[in-house]
This record gives sequence, C-alpha cells and structure tokens, in this order.
Amino acid sequence: MHTIADLAAAMGAEAAGDTALTVRGLAEPAAAGPDDLALATSPAYAEGLARGRARAALLWPGADWRALGLAAAIFAPRGRLAMATITAAFDPGPAIAPGIHPTAVIDPTAELGAGAAIAPFVVIGAGARIGPRARIGAHASIAEGAALGPDALIHPGVRIGARVVIGARFIAQPGAVIGGDGFSFVTPEKSGIEEVRETLSQATARGDQGYRRIHSLGAVRIGDDVEVGANSCIDRGTIRDTMVGDGTKIDNHVQVGHNCVIGRDCLLCGQVGVSGSVRIGDRVVLAGKVGVADNLTIGDDVIATGGAGIQSNVPAGRVVAGTPAVKLETHLESYKALRRLPRLLARLSGGQKAVSKPGDTH
Repeated sequence: MHTIADLAAAMGAEAAGDTALTVRGLAEPAAAGPDDLALATSPAYAEGLARGRARAALLWPGADWRALGLAAAIFAPRGRLAMATITAAFDPGPAIAPGIHPTAVIDPTAELGAGAAIAPFVVIGAGARIGPRARIGAHASIAEGAALGPDALIHPGVRIGARVVIGARFIAQPGAVIGGDGFSFVTPEKSGIEEVRETLSQATARGDQGYRRIHSLGAVRIGDDVEVGANSCIDRGTIRDTMVGDGTKIDNHVQVGHNCVIGRDCLLCGQVGVSGSVRIGDRVVLAGKVGVADNLTIGDDVIATGGAGIQSNVPAGRVVAGTPAVKLETHLESYKALRRLPRLLARLSGGQKAVSKPGDTH
C-alpha cells in the first residue's frame, strides 16, 4: 500500500489532489477499483477512466483530473518511464524465504554472501561464489567455480554452468541456461558447408560423414544489470569466454552462440538467434526473430527490425531490415516494388495478347 505522495516522489513527478490517498495496486482504467491506481498515461484512456471506479490515476501532463472524476492524480511526462518506477514499487518478487532451505545441496567449498536466500532443491557446486543478498529460486543449479554477483535474482529452474562469472543485479527468468556447451563440430574431411562457403555454389555429393565435437573450454562472462529471459541460452566459449556487456537485456527464447561478444545496453528480443563468434557493439537492438550469421561484426547503435536475416557485417548506426538484411530504406523500396509486381505482370500479359491477336494490322 502506497500513498500518492510517496509514489510521485519516487518517480520525481508532480501530484495533485488528495496526495495522502493510499492505493493497493495498479489497474487498467476501465478495470480499476477505488483502491487501485489507474494507469492512464494518454488521453486515449479517458473513456476507460469513466467506466472504471478509480479515485486516483497516473495521467498525461495537463490532464484535467477533476473533470475526470478523480480525487488525486500523478502526472507523468514520459508514461513508460514512470511505469518502470511504479511497477517496481508494487512488485513483491518471487517468494524466496531468507536463509538456506534444508533441501538445498551446497558444496562445503562454496561461498555464500551475507543475506543470500536459497530456495528448495537448489544445487550449488564446489568453489561457487554467491554474492550478498542473492536470491536463488527452487530447482536452480549453480555449477562448480561459478560466481554470482550481489543482489542477483535467479528464478526457478535456471542453470548456470561451470566457471561462469556474472556481475551485480543479474536477473535470470525461469529455465534460462547460461554456460552450456557451444554448438561446435567438425568432420574429418571437408564438409558440404565448408565447400559451399568457399565456392558459393552447390556442394558435391558425399558419402557417410560423422561429426566430431570441439569441446568448449571457455565459459561465459556477464556484466552488471543484465537480464536473461525464460528459456534463453548463452553458450560458453570454445577457448575464450562468451561475453555480455553491462545493462544488456535478453528476451525469452534467445540463443547466443559460443565466443560471441555483446556490448553494453543491447536489446535482444524474443527468438533472436546469434551464431557463434559474432561481435555486437553497444546499444544494438535486434528485434524479434532476427538471425545473425556466424563470425560477423555489428557496430554500435545498429537496429535490426523484426525477422531480419543478417548475413554480412553491419556498420555502426545503420537500421536494417529484410532477408538478407539491407538498409531500411532499400528494403522499403524493394517491398514497394514487389507489391507493384502483380500489376506490372498483368499489364505486360495484356500487352502481349494485344500484339499477338489474329488480324492485327500493326
């Protein structure tokens, strides 16, 4: 339960009306009850406020809160930024009791920082280091030699592999796997894919051919304030570590291959696949289902739109789209031309019929 005054102060925002009013939760405007703070950050939500029963709301700047029938209001110049603070205030987080649950299995050589909370059936390996105030959910495992920074939140079922090093305030959603082996195999003879890479043509027929594993001797190194979504995987490096920079956020069902180096404050959205040995700069955004071929370099501040297939290096600051990914403006022109193609073909077909009509005197 929070007062309007406290919430406004936490956001650094202006409040009006009965700022001593308390709210117990957040709600969409039409569904809000009298104890909820309605989230109405643009005029489009005014109609919903009229249908709901909220006494207080988070409003757009300049809104007439009295005319909207409210007793109190908070004004948010940037609504989504205000949401970051206000949702944090109401999020209790997972229920992980303080201390170590008796069913947890912790190697005697592991080190646990002050205030760490370990849930049921957690396994922590030899020599692992768990930072102060870290919270580890049920059935998670931290392998031998791994290091987890302060204030980490590890949700249930997460797997952190051997020798992985993770910074402060890390969040891993359920089922994430950090530090599995890289997908790295080789054939005794030159493989079809190697031939295609060299010739850019059809591979010759081959008989039976087996694959031999290249073992992953590296680990994964992750900076501060990184988040990894549910069921996402970051593979360990072959010799050197796979690396993820400070502040990077990785969505659900994302694959980061072995030896990749990802910069600071990047966003990798759902179903992104990054092949091995890719270097990604700072502040890069890969939208949903973007695929990146191996051994490429993507510069700082690149944005790849949803479904883009990146098959060559991308210079800093470029926005790319399509498969193969090209400049956004080039992709849009190509798409427009593709949409015109049926009409052009129909006109061409009509012209051919006219030319070939029997008895044509032209």
